[in-house]
Amino acid sequence: MPTVIRTALPADAPVLAALHARARATYYPEGLPDAGVDGPAMWRGAVERRDGHVLCAVRDGRVVGLASFRTPEGEAADTVTLFQFHVDPGHWRAGVGAALHAACVDQWRVDGIREAGLDVHRENRRAQAFYARHGWRPAERADGGGTHLRMRLTVSDAAGE
Repeated sequence: MPTVIRTALPADAPVLAALHARARATYYPEGLPDAGVDGPAMWRGAVERRDGHVLCAVRDGRVVGLASFRTPEGEAADTVTLFQFHVDPGHWRAGVGAALHAACVDQWRVDGIREAGLDVHRENRRAQAFYARHGWRPAERADGGGTHLRMRLTVSDAAGE
């Protein structure tokens, strides 16, 4: 079944919040921190932002992946931060993440983005390997990294899918 990528709608917020919680639970075995912070209201706000994008990966009429990105205030206009990128665990290794990542890169190229950045949980080796396969490389962080690893992608070097 092909994966369709589309822009998220405000009505998708509850589904996005539930998917986000399921995906995060896989790398927080002791329980999710800040329970309730990333609920439907947060996702509705992300979808409605004028300075960002939320994309959904849809299969069989169900949202099975999401990506949220924008240029943070104070950053160069040709950079973007990928704040959230999640695939429903039941759809891992089925091409959903690759299709969603390719759609992000396509949008960044349209938007004139030169470089993308993200923070990934240090214990989330599966995600780090996914990003590395798609051209992301570890980068230094001013705060030393803490529980997250900073990764960067030069958009012009990103492989097309």
